[in-house]
Amino acid sequence: QVQLVESGGGLVQAGGSLRLSCGASGRPFSAYATGWFRQAPGKERSFIAAIRWSGGFTYYTDSVKGRFTISRDNAKNTVYLQMNSLKPEDTAVYYCAVRYYSGNYYAGNEYNYWGQGTQVTVSS
Repeated sequence: QVQLVESGGGLVQAGGSLRLSCGASGRPFSAYATGWFRQAPGKERSFIAAIRWSGGFTYYTDSVKGRFTISRDNAKNTVYLQMNSLKPEDTAVYYCAVRYYSGNYYAGNEYNYWGQGTQVTVSS
């Protein structure tokens, strides 16, 4: 069993920045990749970004390219999501998740473990 804990959410004004962290603990951490997703009220959960633990390859949805950056710290089993130029439409609960095989990084049902989520609110 792997436990994921997100942190770093909060309230920020439009144009501001936040950095989310996703820490992993539990069984030896040998995930293939970690992803970030978000879910706004009344909307479905959507993919934001993912990073492969080996090689550090990154994947982003178009709406966050150039604003968000995903990174990892292998020694700490932690993945970060640096969010800049935040917009009110970025308001959502943000979740991290890990997967143990390649495939469709956008597909949430291909991830094996999920965190509890952290709220990000961007005011206009």
